[in-house]
Amino acid sequence: MTALYEPIGSTRASARDVVFMILAVAVGLPWLVLRFQGYHGDPAVVAALSGLAIVGAAFLLSWAAEAFEKDVSQALALALLALIAVLPEYAVDMVFAWKAASDPTQAGYAVANMTGANRLLIGVGWSAIVLVAWLRFRATKVTLERGQAIELAILLAATLYAFTIPFRGGLSLIDTAVFVALFGLYTWAAARAPSHEPELVGPARLVGNLEKGPRRFWTLVLFLWAAAMIFASAEPFAEGLVETGLHFGIDEFLLVQWLAPLASESPEFLVAILFAWRGNAAAGMRAMVSSKVNQWTLLVGTLALVYSIASGRPAALPLDGRQAMELFLTSAQSLFAVVLIVALALDWKGALALFALFIGQLLAPWPGVDLAFAVAYILVAIGLLLFDGTRRAALLRLPAETRLALSGSPVSDDLAGEPLPSASPAHPESRAHSHSRF
Repeated sequence: MTALYEPIGSTRASARDVVFMILAVAVGLPWLVLRFQGYHGDPAVVAALSGLAIVGAAFLLSWAAEAFEKDVSQALALALLALIAVLPEYAVDMVFAWKAASDPTQAGYAVANMTGANRLLIGVGWSAIVLVAWLRFRATKVTLERGQAIELAILLAATLYAFTIPFRGGLSLIDTAVFVALFGLYTWAAARAPSHEPELVGPARLVGNLEKGPRRFWTLVLFLWAAAMIFASAEPFAEGLVETGLHFGIDEFLLVQWLAPLASESPEFLVAILFAWRGNAAAGMRAMVSSKVNQWTLLVGTLALVYSIASGRPAALPLDGRQAMELFLTSAQSLFAVVLIVALALDWKGALALFALFIGQLLAPWPGVDLAFAVAYILVAIGLLLFDGTRRAALLRLPAETRLALSGSPVSDDLAGEPLPSASPAHPESRAHSHSRF
């Protein structure tokens, strides 16, 4: 059988990495050719080809961000990786927010895309990390990094604030100020974290192992090329999805809510899952949590800003009843997720609960299901805090742990769970397989 794993620096591994990079670029070329030829044909073709271009661009951005870990701290690199990996999601959502200024129906698409992305990230992404850790190492728990108290605090603050938005009927520039400030605090804290030598794989390793000058040059080239593909594809992708849904009689709100985020966030999921497969589930979960922080602060906050710029005046992005309920449900899921991981660990039972509730809400056919699941999320979160002393103590200590994380002092062990056996003697294969063909 052909070996699936190659030594670092081998000719075969390097050639494979080059092929992956070429493929990531190539999947976007058909759409770029049609775009600059002024193609306005079948909306399904437009959505498919522009969506492939976005996915290819996201992979390039992810590899560039991982290579950038050579020059910055791991915390900042993972935060940047999370931000860059969701850039396609930002681009699509910004298109809807911009168009909402002249077409009010687009406001619903902006909210649908944003809430769908956030719920997919937790319901599928977080659960997938625990599943991969179990399949690979039979680990029943994924432990978060001890320095992630700041991320949990930011996520909790953003969630509690988000609960107020549905009752105010819209996203305003005040919300922009609050969410962007929370994102700025998070980024500042990540930049203060200590740096270390990263262990890169795949195309990221190919770029990261270059000398300092060439490495930074090619990292910049990857960033710029991927950004160009995204900006050439985001608007046609959004329009193609909506027109395709209308053609087939599908509720375009649901189409934009689930299909668009699934396509634009798939590279982010794959990168985090790769971390877990290589025995570093903590880094994979950190990337997922960072992505949630990014989307729940910067993405939500910039919707009102883009809408105001497009309107030519300060304005609040309006929310109707359906959109307000979607935002309320997303806030409830976020609260439940924070309570699950507040003790810096996510076990298989918590991951299963996140996935089961997400699928149940998605498939349940009866009216009022969103409110029922939102209430369920909130009640279960309260129940966990009331009857689980460990989580309750962890939540009460979160402000102190956050101050310690911001000051650079060691974080107490009291909030940490058992470590994932990522490279222990009991699992020697995890290190041997850390250089996968991906």
